[in-house]
Amino acid sequence: MPSTVVKFDTNMGSFSIELDEASAPISSANFLEYVRAGFYAGTTFHRVIPGFMVQGGGLDVAMRNKPTRAAIRNEADNGLKNLRATVAMARTGDPHSATAQFFVNVADNAFLDHKAPAPDGWGYAVFGKVVEGMDVVDAIVEVPTRTAGMHENVPAKPIVVAKAAVV
Repeated sequence: MPSTVVKFDTNMGSFSIELDEASAPISSANFLEYVRAGFYAGTTFHRVIPGFMVQGGGLDVAMRNKPTRAAIRNEADNGLKNLRATVAMARTGDPHSATAQFFVNVADNAFLDHKAPAPDGWGYAVFGKVVEGMDVVDAIVEVPTRTAGMHENVPAKPIVVAKAAVV
């Protein structure tokens, strides 16, 4: 089965993510549902931390949460690692709270990997990797940031997704 690729067009350029549907079927299917529904259009990369990651997929330019579907089961125990250019589901402190938000690792982040099926060991589920446009992600993570309400590391100039689509 050929891998599904999703292209994100942003105001800073485009990048493409190849999904690992065999290793992360729940996360991949969830992500694709949001992509196919047009959910990511108008969202921002609202958290960018050099040497760590860029996060997006849930907030609009006014820093408001977009309504999401129910959370999914955490698949961080799938053997995939949070290496540079991999894409993982963002979540809260609850290991099984991921909905639409995701992040791209801009460094190897082994501390995010699954260690045990316990609240402090679940980790973050990798479900894909950037296969084109990592230079765009690297540019995004280097933009000046600010604090916006309770959100830290917010790009001073919004980085907006125009479109996300299966290619």
